[in-house]
Formats: sequence, structure tokens, C-alpha cells
Amino acid sequence: MDATMPICKSVTSPPGLFMWRTQRIRSSQCSFMVGNKVNFPRQRAQGVHVSFKSKKSGGALHATCRADKILVANRGEIAVRIIRTAHELGIPCVAVYSTIDKDALHVKLADESVCIGEAPSNQSYLVIPNVLSAAISRGCTMLHPGYGFLAENALFVEMCREHGINFIGPNPDSIRVMGDKSTARDTMKKAGVPTVPGSDGLLQSTEEAIKLAHEIGFPVMIKATAGGGGRGMRLAKEPDEFVKLLQQAKSEAAAAFGNDGVYLEKYIQNPRHIEFQVLADKYGNVVHFGERDCSIQRRNQKLLEEAPSPALTPELRKAMGDAAVAAAASIGYIGVGTVEFLLDERGRITAYLPSGGPFVRMDSHVYPDYVVPPSYDSLLGKLIVWAPTREKAIERMKRALDDTIITGVPTTIEYHKLILDIEDFKNGNVDTAFIPKHEQELAEPQKIVRASPAKELTTATA
Repeated sequence: MDATMPICKSVTSPPGLFMWRTQRIRSSQCSFMVGNKVNFPRQRAQGVHVSFKSKKSGGALHATCRADKILVANRGEIAVRIIRTAHELGIPCVAVYSTIDKDALHVKLADESVCIGEAPSNQSYLVIPNVLSAAISRGCTMLHPGYGFLAENALFVEMCREHGINFIGPNPDSIRVMGDKSTARDTMKKAGVPTVPGSDGLLQSTEEAIKLAHEIGFPVMIKATAGGGGRGMRLAKEPDEFVKLLQQAKSEAAAAFGNDGVYLEKYIQNPRHIEFQVLADKYGNVVHFGERDCSIQRRNQKLLEEAPSPALTPELRKAMGDAAVAAAASIGYIGVGTVEFLLDERGRITAYLPSGGPFVRMDSHVYPDYVVPPSYDSLLGKLIVWAPTREKAIERMKRALDDTIITGVPTTIEYHKLILDIEDFKNGNVDTAFIPKHEQELAEPQKIVRASPAKELTTATA
């Protein structure tokens, strides 16, 4: 089993990077999160500039064109992972960064770097002209979007193509169909993939939203059509709170994704959240790599992922895998993606929105004295372990968490340790309501090592 934990926030697997596994291999992943009450120093804005480095890429594992160069249009741990992988292939990389990320690890690792704007993502990482200008000015032949930001922006993909830049990801038609979650629902229905009851398309007015909410039946989930990572989502349990939550979801979606479009879905009580990773080529071949159980969540963000899911029978696993493949094939998908499912308490599958020491791996972008910027998600890294059995994987994750030291800011490391010790988790009895169900058991104070008022981050991992 593998176990992965976010040291900071909800985690989805980065597109394009997979572990092959057999039925006996298990895996889990944990993401650690920074606490929300840290005061960070203000960063001084800088002018846009380009940095060059003389560092040469490592030996290539595969032959590549000498003219190849990748612009990495992201930040954080995924940008670091892309750059390291590209260097193993002998391909140089150009990093883009906002003024607050000038000292970020992905900037230090890249062969060249370009500042593309101020700290807010809508002034930097989401500004298409700035990102494209960086790629063109540095002579990049390829662009890797990572996940989030512009990764699911069809217009951005088309503009890359128009400028002769190979976008490493799905084609724009697939992004339009599946990136817009409201249209994705209709597409999945036509492909025979079960969907959660909800609105047909985006909500056009508050009045329409109120009417539909009553027709669907409370509780309902308000979801951003361009959303992800738990943002732009609100659970409306009663009619009295619906309008207020609708406006909150739209405002958050506009700020995070530049798109305030929202739609409604019936809220599924206590489901399991299961994801299937799919890979498709341009010849119509589609395969999946099995599932991840992402049910342990807090504020709609994943804290711990496990593969394979202890809840799936071989028959159910096959049915869900077939549905995931059908979903990708129905839209002519090319590349790597994720099909997400809800599995209700009765074991009924409900698909919703395709998104993308030994045996221990840490994917992180932090380093000693790194200052965590307040402008982005608080993910510090992902800790992944593997073991032949679920029980051994849990023990290995516990040891890996014990060996992980992060001082200066509060994290969710201790929180993850508590999760691993809960009997329901040990027995595989989890769903998306796991955290609130075990609120008292998870209420123990975290062991946080405080730093100076500058809130600088110091890390050490064994």
C-alpha cells in the first residue's frame, strides 16, 4: 500500500507522473498543511526581470532535441517536480514566478527564470500574456502547466499552439468539455457515466438558483465550474442560508479562477471520494492505473489518499475503472487525467467531474529559511510511502511523519498522526465525513515548534 499525506493542503496527483502498480501494491499519500493563523511579512514588489543560470541539466535518460526547452507555468512542489524530471531527461527549464516567489525553490532549480507579475495569482500566474511572453522571449518549445492556474484553460492552450509552443497536456476541445464542470455533467450523462443529480449548466440568476435548489432538494452543493482544491464550494443545508452561500461561492471562484460561474449538485451524505487515473493517446487508446481513495478531507480538501481503496470489491473496481475509461474515450481525451467518483453509503457509484528512507518519498518545494507566501494554497509538500500491505504502509507512514520536522509554522503533521491512530481509519471505515465524525479525537493540540516573529520555515527530514 502507498500512503500520501499533504503537509499542507488537499492533494491531487500531478498530471503526467504515475506509479505503476499491481493488485498487491498499496499506496497512500498525505499532504501537510500550514496553519491559517501565521502572520507573514509583507514582500516588497520588484520590477519584472529575467534571470539566467549557468547550471547545466543532468545527463539525459532519453535523447531529446538540443533546441528543446520547457517553460514551467506553475509554482510550488509541482513546479519543482517537473523541473527535476525534465533535467533527468536532459531538457533545460525556464521558471516563471511572482514577486513574492523570487526566492522559491523552483526558481533556484530552473536554468532561467522570468518574473511575471505581483503576488496575487490574477496578476501573475493567471495572466496569459505574461506567461506566453516569458516562453517566447526565452525560446521555449514546450510548456508544462502543472495543475491549477492555467492548466485547464482552453484559450491558453490554443494561444500556445498559435505561437508554436507544444502544450504538455490535453487538447483545448477536451479541456472545454471537461474543464467546465457544468458541461462535463451533460457529457458524462451522454457517455453513460452516472452523475450526481444537479443543475443542467451554469446558474444564470439568483432566482433560477433558488428554484433549482428547491427542486433538487436540500442540502445542495454550490460548486464553481472552474473550481478545484475545495475553493468555490459551499454546502447549503437550509433555504435560509442559500443566497448568502451562493454569493460567497461566486466571489471566491472569481478571485481564485477568474470565473464566477457556479452550478448545483445534490449533496451526497457521507460518500467515499474515489479517483481513477487515466492515460489516453492520440490513437484512441485509453487505460487506467487504478484508484485512490481520497475520502479523508477537511474543508473539501484532501488530507490523506490511499491506494487501492479498502472499500472496493473487484467487481466494483472494474465497474468504476470501465466508467473512467469510457469517460475519457467519449471526449477524445489525450494525455493524463483524473476521473473522480462519489461512492455513497450503499455502495452506489456516482461519478462527478473529471478533473488531472526506502519506499518513502517527499515532494516539496520548501527549504531552510523559506518564507511561506500568503497569496497561494498552503501546501508545503507531499509525503508518499509504499509497503506490501495496508498495515505496514500505515506503520511506515507513521515513522516517516515522526522523521519529518518542520519548524517555524504550524503544520498538519501531528494531525495526520492522529488520523492514522483512529480505529475507523485502521479498519478502512472512512468517508468524506470522517473528520467531523472524529472531531474530538482530532482535537488534541498540535505540537508546534514556534520560530521568531519573521515566521521563517526551517525543515529537516530523515
